[in-house]
Amino acid sequence: MTKTNVMRLLEQAKIEYTALEYEFDENDLGGEHAADFLGLPYEQVFKTLVTRGSKGGIYVFCIPVDMELDLKKAAVCAGEKKIEMIHVKELLGLTGYIRGGCSPIGMKKKYPTFIDETATLFDIISVSGGQRGIQIRLSPFELAEYIEAQFCDIGH
Repeated sequence: MTKTNVMRLLEQAKIEYTALEYEFDENDLGGEHAADFLGLPYEQVFKTLVTRGSKGGIYVFCIPVDMELDLKKAAVCAGEKKIEMIHVKELLGLTGYIRGGCSPIGMKKKYPTFIDETATLFDIISVSGGQRGIQIRLSPFELAEYIEAQFCDIGH
C-alpha cells in the first residue's frame, strides 16, 4: 500500500490509525462499496462532502455513508443562511482531492469542518485515506481534535 499524505500527517501528529485497502469501484463513490468490501458497518464509515455557504465560505461535512447531508441542519451548524454542495469539478482545486478519495485530513486549506454527531457513539470510525481505495480507521475524537472539527447533527 502506498503511504498517502493523510497517513504521513497522522504519523507526524502521533495519531494512531489503521489503513485499509479496498478495491475501488468507479460506479460507487458514496462509500457503501468500501464499507461492504471491508466488512465495516455503514454507520462507522464516513464520507467527506464539501459545500459552499451563501456568504461564499467553504465547509466540510463528514457523515456516515448511508446518510444524506441535511443542508438545513448543516447551514445552521455552519452559521449560514443556506449551503449547497460544490460542483465536483471544483473539488480538486479546493481540497487537493478527487471524488471518491476526499479526506477531511490534509486538505489544501483548513476549512470549517463538521462531523455528524453519531461518530461519538463509536471508538473507531473510518474516513478516506486521501486516495480512492484507501480507508483510515481512527478515533473520531482524535480526528475532530486534529482537524479542529465540531460534532453536529447534520445527517438524515
